[in-house]
Amino acid sequence: MTTPTLPSTPIAPTPPIPPSTRDRLIHAMIHTLQHTGLHGAGLSEILAQAQAPKGVLYHHFPGGKNELAVAAIATTVSYMCAMLDKLMQTEPDAASALRKWAARALGGLGGSGFERGCPLAAVALESTAADVALRQALAEGFAAIRARIAGALVAGGHSDTRAQGLAALMVAAYEGGLLQARVAQDPAPMLQATEALLSMLSPER
Repeated sequence: MTTPTLPSTPIAPTPPIPPSTRDRLIHAMIHTLQHTGLHGAGLSEILAQAQAPKGVLYHHFPGGKNELAVAAIATTVSYMCAMLDKLMQTEPDAASALRKWAARALGGLGGSGFERGCPLAAVALESTAADVALRQALAEGFAAIRARIAGALVAGGHSDTRAQGLAALMVAAYEGGLLQARVAQDPAPMLQATEALLSMLSPER
């Protein structure tokens, strides 16, 4: 099997910077999570990234940094689900759509010099049992992404049980592959995991 190559023009996996102060704060938090993690930057850095005046954070997010992180998770999940929906509609089959989904993420990672990870993984790795709202947002977010993938697999001929299992594997390969590619500064781990998994997507006979 030939190892696929990355697109020549990397496509960032994050939405464009929005105009409102609230949305700029969310985008700044996504940027922070991708590059330095939840605890990697203080509020001053986030406010500077958002080009927002000091103190405005608590006007939009009374719960502070953690509430902003929950909003960043929800925005990221919404964007990822929308991207999956678009790819599932435009690609000939689920395997092609998922291959392009992974390639887009790797394009964004490579385009950042292997510095921009997945914001969901960053929060998941840093959260503790005390971070109830963060973990709930992540659990719901990952469930939504798995459901999108499973729905497409069911439509492609897989049983519901098999589709759910493959969807869980795909999300694990996506997140784990990005982590491995980032630390190795090499897309190979994610490409290998993705291709191995996609070879299993032929519907049951």
